[in-house]
Amino acid sequence: MVRKLAIVVGILLLVASFSSVAAQDGTIVDVAAGNEDFSTLAGLIQSAGLTDALSAEGPFTVFAPTNEAFAALPQPVMDYLGTNTDLLSQVLNYHVVEGSMMSGDIAAGEVATLDMGNTVNVAVDDMGVHVNNATVVTADVAASNGVIHAIDSVLIPAITLPEVDPLAVTENIVIAGSSTVYPVTQRIADLFNQDGFGGTITVDSIGSGAGFERFCVNAETDISNASRPIKAEEVEACQGNGRAPLGFYIGIDALAITVSSENDFVDSLTLEQLAQIFGGGTNITWADVNPAWPAEPIQLYSPGSDSGTYDYFVEAIFEQDETPIQNAGGVQFSEDDNVLVVGVESSPYAIGYFGFAYYQENKDRLKVVSIEGVTPSEETGASGEYPLSRPLFIYSAPSIMQEKAQVATFINYYLQNVNAQLGTGADQIGYIPTNEYIQRQSKLYWLAGTGAMSSGM
Repeated sequence: MVRKLAIVVGILLLVASFSSVAAQDGTIVDVAAGNEDFSTLAGLIQSAGLTDALSAEGPFTVFAPTNEAFAALPQPVMDYLGTNTDLLSQVLNYHVVEGSMMSGDIAAGEVATLDMGNTVNVAVDDMGVHVNNATVVTADVAASNGVIHAIDSVLIPAITLPEVDPLAVTENIVIAGSSTVYPVTQRIADLFNQDGFGGTITVDSIGSGAGFERFCVNAETDISNASRPIKAEEVEACQGNGRAPLGFYIGIDALAITVSSENDFVDSLTLEQLAQIFGGGTNITWADVNPAWPAEPIQLYSPGSDSGTYDYFVEAIFEQDETPIQNAGGVQFSEDDNVLVVGVESSPYAIGYFGFAYYQENKDRLKVVSIEGVTPSEETGASGEYPLSRPLFIYSAPSIMQEKAQVATFINYYLQNVNAQLGTGADQIGYIPTNEYIQRQSKLYWLAGTGAMSSGM
């Protein structure tokens, strides 16, 4: 409470940037039902049997996910919530706080909700008001029994998954996909085996695109590693094989732009310079990028087009247009990150990019380049300050998880153990652990994928 005055001052300055809505007639339920941005929420309130409770005198403050926020949840998750009204009620109550808090009254800290007193974390910064991992996008939608603040994500309460017993399952698990995610999945597979799994796990490193082809088109793998979100056409291919893909967000990568340790002139690049280097045509020299640098041809190393790392780079640097890098000439493409490492190391005039973990493994041979003045690290990647931070995933589907107990059990084991394997400590893989709120999301997706109920919501 010591900081409340300063926080309130900050809120008052920020309120001008919010879309505020004047007081409206009717209860919170009435206002939600009459606002097209809250139509999904209004329907779920009715499905959960909360209409009377949220029409009571109150007052209440509701952090209300917009339709767009609900649409971001995979359809299997929405279906699961729709058929589990007790769970749906808990999730919705987690968005409701007793008392009417207008934007000027909000203070940072933990706030108890109607979900058995479980708290949400409210934070305030220059970007606005945040509730857990959500941001307030419209403030002060007034109702007769309280106020609504629209948020851009669905809040998920703490979830406890069932205990995992690798000894209890057998049969095989087939995994393929991203070379970036490969070392994480292989580590978890090794631990799963060490803890008594009696079946066989195969993990192939073939790139995200090729992995989705095996998972969605050929329907021959159980889990697909990916260093990018699944594409619409891949979702369609999966659905054609009776697979509704569920993506589990298992870590964060800070994409490393690297040069040889013998390179003594490049320490930092801008995104614009990266576009010039990898899309500037044939025979581009370092002096073309910066006249103070050597007039030596730039040797380019890139993951191949089946790689999620390549897809992410093209999206971030070329706005999804791969023409510049494909027409650059002389680019050495490889799906094997170790080939890229060796290539970059071999010349002071070479440059390449790959997952941060591969840089960490080879940092005595390579030099990492700062981008827009920010050096990739666990801190800058997790905060999003580093411009080339990206999520890492594993994908499966309810039809697989419910048919194959070993797959569901392995994913549960993965989610409960992966964070301990990520970081920059000894024996850790050099990616960034996800935060508590992302972990809750993945746990909810697991419940939806298996049709199970949590023992801790």
